[in-house]
Amino acid sequence: MGFLLRWLGAFLLLAATFNPTEYNYVQWVRSYGHMNLSIAVLIGLILLVGYIIYLRASLRSIGILGMMLVAALVAALIWVAADLGLINLDNPSFNLWLGLVVLSLVLAIGLSWSIVRRTLSGQADVDDVDT
Repeated sequence: MGFLLRWLGAFLLLAATFNPTEYNYVQWVRSYGHMNLSIAVLIGLILLVGYIIYLRASLRSIGILGMMLVAALVAALIWVAADLGLINLDNPSFNLWLGLVVLSLVLAIGLSWSIVRRTLSGQADVDDVDT
């Protein structure tokens, strides 16, 4: 259940920032941000904090190479699904949603990896040492 919540949080963060509908931060700032500059900056900073949390945890737990490997594995799964005719990649809107799912999976796996590793190996990750 924990992984699903982390994935949902990552997906909502990415989808709130940009998605193929008109209901996203980027579109709102383009259309109305100049009229509500203080709100646009506040929401942008809240989104930035979310990205920093997810990216920092992902980079510390699996690194950039691990993030690229997870993205490559998910891309290969999508390629297989497309080759087997399970999904159709002709719709740009669907492709964008699929990209959001892939990116959110990468972030969620990065955020969850330390927990998975500790569960499987019994070893805790200790990065910060208080002196």
